[in-house]
Amino acid sequence: MNLKRLACVLAWFGGLTPWMADAQTDVHGANVARVAHVASTTNKAASADARRRATDTPFAFRGIALGLTLDEFRAGGTVRATPVGSVPVCETDVQAGALGMRLKSHDSLTVACRWAHRGDDGWAVSQAVVDGSPAQEHVLRFARVDGQSPLRLYEISFVVDEVTAEDLRDALADRYGVPRLVRQNVSSQTGMPMYVWENSVSSITLCFLPGTRNGTLTYLLKGSDAWVKSVVRQWQASGVEAG
Repeated sequence: MNLKRLACVLAWFGGLTPWMADAQTDVHGANVARVAHVASTTNKAASADARRRATDTPFAFRGIALGLTLDEFRAGGTVRATPVGSVPVCETDVQAGALGMRLKSHDSLTVACRWAHRGDDGWAVSQAVVDGSPAQEHVLRFARVDGQSPLRLYEISFVVDEVTAEDLRDALADRYGVPRLVRQNVSSQTGMPMYVWENSVSSITLCFLPGTRNGTLTYLLKGSDAWVKSVVRQWQASGVEAG
Protein backbone atom coordinates (compact mmCIF):
# COMPACT_ATOMS: atom_id res chain seq x y z
CA MET A 1 0.00 0.00 0.00
CA ASN A 2 1.55 3.28 -1.08
CA LEU A 3 1.65 6.30 1.14
CA LYS A 4 -1.23 8.08 -0.62
CA ARG A 5 -3.55 5.09 -0.27
CA LEU A 6 -2.57 4.64 3.40
CA ALA A 7 -3.28 8.29 4.06
CA CYS A 8 -6.75 7.92 2.45
CA VAL A 9 -7.56 4.87 4.56
CA LEU A 10 -6.50 6.60 7.75
CA ALA A 11 -8.50 9.65 6.83
CA TRP A 12 -11.57 7.48 6.12
CA PHE A 13 -11.30 5.76 9.50
CA GLY A 14 -10.68 9.12 11.13
CA GLY A 15 -13.96 10.34 9.64
CA LEU A 16 -15.78 7.28 10.97
CA THR A 17 -14.62 7.76 14.55
CA PRO A 18 -16.73 10.82 15.41
CA TRP A 19 -19.69 9.31 13.51
CA MET A 20 -19.44 6.09 15.57
CA ALA A 21 -19.16 8.13 18.79
CA ASP A 22 -22.26 10.13 17.83
CA ALA A 23 -24.12 6.91 17.03
CA GLN A 24 -23.20 5.43 20.42
CA THR A 25 -24.32 8.65 22.12
CA ASP A 26 -27.66 8.49 20.27
CA VAL A 27 -28.21 4.85 21.31
CA HIS A 28 -27.35 5.62 24.92
CA GLY A 29 -29.66 8.62 24.91
CA ALA A 30 -32.48 6.55 23.44
CA ASN A 31 -31.99 3.90 26.13
CA VAL A 32 -32.02 6.52 28.87
CA ALA A 33 -35.19 8.06 27.42
CA ARG A 34 -36.82 4.63 27.16
CA VAL A 35 -35.98 3.80 30.80
CA ALA A 36 -37.24 7.22 31.91
CA HIS A 37 -40.48 6.70 29.98
CA VAL A 38 -41.02 3.26 31.53
CA ALA A 39 -40.29 4.64 35.02
CA SER A 40 -42.64 7.57 34.47
CA THR A 41 -45.40 5.29 33.21
CA THR A 42 -44.89 2.95 36.17
CA ASN A 43 -44.96 5.83 38.65
CA LYS A 44 -48.13 7.25 37.08
CA ALA A 45 -49.80 3.84 37.23
CA ALA A 46 -48.75 3.40 40.85
CA SER A 47 -50.03 6.88 41.73
CA ALA A 48 -53.34 6.21 39.97
CA ASP A 49 -53.64 2.89 41.80
CA ALA A 50 -52.90 4.59 45.13
CA ARG A 51 -55.52 7.26 44.42
CA ARG A 52 -58.04 4.57 43.49
CA ARG A 53 -57.38 2.66 46.69
CA ALA A 54 -57.63 5.87 48.73
CA THR A 55 -60.96 6.64 47.06
CA ASP A 56 -62.37 3.23 47.97
CA THR A 57 -60.91 3.01 51.50
CA PRO A 58 -62.63 4.56 54.53
CA PHE A 59 -60.66 7.28 56.29
CA ALA A 60 -58.86 6.30 59.47
CA PHE A 61 -57.87 8.23 62.58
CA ARG A 62 -54.29 7.22 63.39
CA GLY A 63 -54.86 3.61 62.41
CA ILE A 64 -58.46 3.34 63.64
CA ALA A 65 -60.43 2.93 60.44
CA LEU A 66 -64.09 3.66 59.90
CA GLY A 67 -65.98 0.43 59.29
CA LEU A 68 -64.05 -1.81 61.66
CA THR A 69 -66.05 -3.91 64.10
CA LEU A 70 -66.30 -3.26 67.82
CA ASP A 71 -64.54 -6.57 68.50
CA GLU A 72 -61.67 -5.57 66.18
CA PHE A 73 -61.44 -2.20 67.89
CA ARG A 74 -61.15 -3.80 71.31
CA ALA A 75 -58.81 -6.57 70.22
CA GLY A 76 -56.52 -4.17 68.38
CA GLY A 77 -55.47 -2.47 71.60
CA THR A 78 -55.04 0.86 69.79
CA VAL A 79 -55.43 3.62 72.37
CA ARG A 80 -55.05 7.24 71.31
CA ALA A 81 -55.60 8.84 74.68
CA THR A 82 -53.92 10.09 77.81
CA PRO A 83 -53.10 9.10 80.56
CA VAL A 84 -51.18 5.93 79.82
CA GLY A 85 -53.24 2.88 80.69
CA SER A 86 -56.47 4.23 79.23
CA VAL A 87 -58.83 1.64 77.74
CA PRO A 88 -62.01 1.82 75.65
CA VAL A 89 -65.20 1.86 77.69
CA CYS A 90 -68.35 1.20 75.63
CA GLU A 91 -72.03 1.47 76.46
CA THR A 92 -75.37 2.07 74.80
CA ASP A 93 -75.25 5.33 72.89
CA VAL A 94 -77.18 8.26 74.35
CA GLN A 95 -79.42 8.46 71.29
CA ALA A 96 -80.30 4.79 71.79
CA GLY A 97 -80.89 5.38 75.50
CA ALA A 98 -83.39 8.07 74.61
CA LEU A 99 -85.36 5.38 72.77
CA GLY A 100 -85.47 3.20 75.86
CA MET A 101 -82.49 0.95 75.33
CA ARG A 102 -80.84 0.13 78.62
CA LEU A 103 -77.71 2.20 79.25
CA LYS A 104 -74.36 0.81 80.41
CA SER A 105 -74.58 -2.02 77.92
CA HIS A 106 -72.40 -2.88 74.91
CA ASP A 107 -75.01 -5.24 73.47
CA SER A 108 -77.23 -2.48 72.08
CA LEU A 109 -77.88 -1.84 68.40
CA THR A 110 -75.90 1.40 68.77
CA VAL A 111 -72.88 1.81 71.03
CA ALA A 112 -70.63 4.72 72.00
CA CYS A 113 -67.04 4.22 73.15
CA ARG A 114 -64.71 6.57 74.97
CA TRP A 115 -61.26 6.02 76.37
CA ALA A 116 -61.17 6.00 80.15
CA HIS A 117 -58.81 5.24 83.02
CA ARG A 118 -59.19 4.08 86.58
CA GLY A 119 -58.13 6.52 89.27
CA ASP A 120 -58.32 6.64 93.06
CA ASP A 121 -61.97 7.72 92.85
CA GLY A 122 -62.99 5.16 90.21
CA TRP A 123 -63.26 5.44 86.44
CA ALA A 124 -62.78 8.78 84.68
CA VAL A 125 -62.95 9.75 81.03
CA SER A 126 -59.51 10.13 79.44
CA GLN A 127 -58.55 12.73 76.85
CA ALA A 128 -58.09 11.58 73.28
CA VAL A 129 -54.81 12.76 71.76
CA VAL A 130 -55.34 14.58 68.46
CA ASP A 131 -52.39 16.05 66.60
CA GLY A 132 -50.29 15.68 69.74
CA SER A 133 -52.75 17.60 71.95
CA PRO A 134 -55.43 16.39 74.39
CA ALA A 135 -58.94 16.80 72.97
CA GLN A 136 -61.68 18.37 75.07
CA GLU A 137 -64.21 15.69 74.09
CA HIS A 138 -64.25 12.53 72.01
CA VAL A 139 -66.51 9.63 71.08
CA LEU A 140 -66.42 6.65 68.73
CA ARG A 141 -69.85 5.42 67.63
CA PHE A 142 -70.76 1.93 66.42
CA ALA A 143 -74.00 0.56 64.97
CA ARG A 144 -75.36 -2.64 63.46
CA VAL A 145 -76.48 -2.71 59.85
CA ASP A 146 -79.21 -5.07 61.01
CA GLY A 147 -80.05 -6.93 64.18
CA GLN A 148 -77.65 -9.79 63.46
CA SER A 149 -74.58 -8.03 62.04
CA PRO A 150 -71.60 -6.94 64.17
CA LEU A 151 -71.33 -3.40 65.46
CA ARG A 152 -69.24 -1.29 63.07
CA LEU A 153 -67.54 2.05 63.60
CA TYR A 154 -69.40 4.72 61.64
CA GLU A 155 -68.32 7.94 63.38
CA ILE A 156 -65.30 9.31 65.25
CA SER A 157 -65.59 12.84 66.60
CA PHE A 158 -63.48 15.19 68.68
CA VAL A 159 -63.60 18.72 70.07
CA VAL A 160 -60.21 20.44 69.97
CA ASP A 161 -58.90 23.94 70.65
CA GLU A 162 -58.47 26.54 67.92
CA VAL A 163 -54.69 26.16 67.55
CA THR A 164 -54.98 22.39 67.16
CA ALA A 165 -57.86 22.81 64.70
CA GLU A 166 -55.84 25.16 62.50
CA ASP A 167 -52.88 22.77 62.53
CA LEU A 168 -55.21 19.89 61.64
CA ARG A 169 -56.61 21.85 58.71
CA ASP A 170 -53.12 22.26 57.27
CA ALA A 171 -52.07 18.66 58.02
CA LEU A 172 -55.19 17.20 56.42
CA ALA A 173 -54.78 19.45 53.37
CA ASP A 174 -51.20 18.19 52.96
CA ARG A 175 -52.38 14.59 53.17
CA TYR A 176 -55.68 14.62 51.30
CA GLY A 177 -55.54 17.78 49.20
CA VAL A 178 -57.44 21.05 49.23
CA PRO A 179 -60.72 20.64 51.16
CA ARG A 180 -64.15 21.81 50.14
CA LEU A 181 -65.01 24.94 52.12
CA VAL A 182 -68.57 25.36 53.34
CA ARG A 183 -70.02 28.11 55.52
CA GLN A 184 -72.86 27.26 57.85
CA ASN A 185 -74.33 30.72 57.33
CA VAL A 186 -73.81 31.50 53.65
CA SER A 187 -75.35 34.98 54.00
CA SER A 188 -72.60 36.11 56.35
CA GLN A 189 -68.85 36.01 56.06
CA THR A 190 -68.77 35.48 59.81
CA GLY A 191 -70.52 32.13 59.48
CA MET A 192 -68.84 28.99 60.80
CA PRO A 193 -66.20 27.80 58.31
CA MET A 194 -66.39 24.08 57.67
CA TYR A 195 -63.74 22.15 55.73
CA VAL A 196 -64.66 18.82 54.14
CA TRP A 197 -62.45 16.08 52.71
CA GLU A 198 -64.24 13.13 51.19
CA ASN A 199 -63.84 10.01 49.09
CA SER A 200 -66.40 7.55 47.75
CA VAL A 201 -67.10 5.93 51.13
CA SER A 202 -66.29 8.41 53.89
CA SER A 203 -65.65 12.03 54.86
CA ILE A 204 -63.67 14.14 57.30
CA THR A 205 -65.22 17.41 58.47
CA LEU A 206 -63.46 20.14 60.44
CA CYS A 207 -65.76 22.87 61.69
CA PHE A 208 -64.72 26.02 63.59
CA LEU A 209 -67.30 26.91 66.22
CA PRO A 210 -68.42 30.53 66.77
CA GLY A 211 -67.31 32.31 69.90
CA THR A 212 -64.79 29.84 71.26
CA ARG A 213 -63.35 29.04 67.81
CA ASN A 214 -62.88 25.49 69.03
CA GLY A 215 -62.93 22.91 66.28
CA THR A 216 -65.03 19.79 65.85
CA LEU A 217 -63.31 17.05 63.88
CA THR A 218 -65.59 14.29 62.57
CA TYR A 219 -64.77 11.13 60.61
CA LEU A 220 -67.96 9.69 59.11
CA LEU A 221 -68.97 6.77 56.90
CA LYS A 222 -71.14 7.95 54.04
CA GLY A 223 -74.74 6.85 54.33
CA SER A 224 -74.40 6.23 58.06
CA ASP A 225 -77.27 8.58 58.91
CA ALA A 226 -79.70 6.41 56.94
CA TRP A 227 -77.96 3.34 58.35
CA VAL A 228 -78.52 4.44 61.98
CA LYS A 229 -82.10 5.51 61.28
CA SER A 230 -82.73 2.06 59.86
CA VAL A 231 -81.38 0.50 63.04
CA VAL A 232 -83.67 2.71 65.13
CA ARG A 233 -86.69 1.73 63.03
CA GLN A 234 -85.81 -1.94 63.43
CA TRP A 235 -85.63 -1.56 67.19
CA GLN A 236 -88.88 0.39 67.36
CA ALA A 237 -90.65 -2.19 65.18
CA SER A 238 -89.46 -5.06 67.34
CA GLY A 239 -91.21 -3.68 70.41
CA VAL A 240 -88.67 -5.50 72.56
CA GLU A 241 -86.22 -3.80 74.90
CA ALA A 242 -82.75 -4.01 73.44
CA GLY A 243 -79.86 -3.88 75.74
